[in-house]
Amino acid sequence: MKKIVLGVIAMCAFIQFSNAQTIGAADVKTPDGKTVNTSKFTNDGKPIIISFWATWCKPCKKELDAISENYAEWQKETGVKLIAISIDDSRSAGKVGTDAKSHGWEYEVYIDENQDFKRAMNVNNVPHTFVIDGKGNIVWQHNSYAEGDEEHLYEVVKKVAKGEKVSD
Repeated sequence: MKKIVLGVIAMCAFIQFSNAQTIGAADVKTPDGKTVNTSKFTNDGKPIIISFWATWCKPCKKELDAISENYAEWQKETGVKLIAISIDDSRSAGKVGTDAKSHGWEYEVYIDENQDFKRAMNVNNVPHTFVIDGKGNIVWQHNSYAEGDEEHLYEVVKKVAKGEKVSD
């Protein structure tokens, strides 16, 4: 009986461990046209924020602007890296680099023209923000933006940086 119970416990632990969701792999482009595979997104074991946005999305820009105001402090305290993924298609992709520069965003910015990464991450609409732990696991996500959401995001990032469990 003990062997059966231990076997069930081990199986449950394996299933839970294997269900950890990691970021999907797809090719995205830099604003200057270089291709990068998202499997290369790393941050030396520190948290990563992945923010899906579009040039036509006002809430997306508001969120990225709000984060930008404190991003240097966030990086200093937690080591976090923000990766902004534009879902603009080929018709509007040329605006992505210009938008990022005009807003003064100090983020890595990529374009997912074919929306392969968007599909891999199961993003339905923007803004959609993910927090990735140092092991590459998605530990938190949020869809939409309202003023002040960036404060909750920062609390999540601080927990992840400390290795603490995140709850919604």
